[in-house]
This record gives sequence, structure tokens and C-alpha cells, in this order.
Amino acid sequence: MKRRYRIRSNERFQEVRRLGRSYVNHLLVLCALPNDLPYSRFGFAVNSRIGRAVQRNRIKRRLREIMRLQQHRIQPGWDIVLIARQPIRSADYHEMEAACARLLGRAQLFQADAAHSLAVAEASEQVSESDAEHNA
Repeated sequence: MKRRYRIRSNERFQEVRRLGRSYVNHLLVLCALPNDLPYSRFGFAVNSRIGRAVQRNRIKRRLREIMRLQQHRIQPGWDIVLIARQPIRSADYHEMEAACARLLGRAQLFQADAAHSLAVAEASEQVSESDAEHNA
């Protein structure tokens, strides 16, 4: 992810956390605040209680990559901070990706056409899960 798309100052992190709207799931907390720029910026916070430096950096690298790949689907003009929660230590990449997508959808940060495709994907995922339960 390019530097211009990252939140770097501690003051802005605190501002987004304090004034922004928060959305929570079991792996992450997403805080979003409008930024009046023609693009969205992202920040990542992983507390030292999550693990040692190697583990925290791996989690941040994965989250950065997930957001880099989703960036074209996200509405411009937002500062978004993702804060890792304790269960993320045992989550794999796909679980993190799904958690980010759910939070972005709940925050209505996807562009209109992307939000529709997310809803369709989630509906088909729920159908396949119920089919698997039914067949078991």
C-alpha cells in the first residue's frame, strides 16, 4: 500500500478513534471518519497484548494487503483505522479478509456496485453453509 494511502500521524489516529464511527466484530474494530480528500487512507493498530513483534507485524502486513486489494471498492474520502482484537492471533488470511469485508459492508464504505456484489457473495456463502449442514 502506497504511503499516501496510509494514516501516519498519531494525532490523526486518535482523532479517527475518538470522533469516528466504530464497527466491531470478533477479530477487528473498524473506525471511520470522513477526510475531505479524493482518496481514502488506512491505519492499522495491533496492541502488544496480541503477541510479540513478529506476530504483530505479520497481522499488520496481512491487513494492509487485504485493504490494498479492496481499495478500488471502497468509497473515496474516508480515514479508516483497523484495530486488531485478541482472537486475530489464531485467524488465517481468509478469516481476516472476510471480517474486513463484513465490517466495510456494515459501515457502508463499499461503493454502490461493490456493496451489491458483497451481498450476493454473503448470501451464496450462507446457502452453501446451510447445504453443508443439511447434507451432514
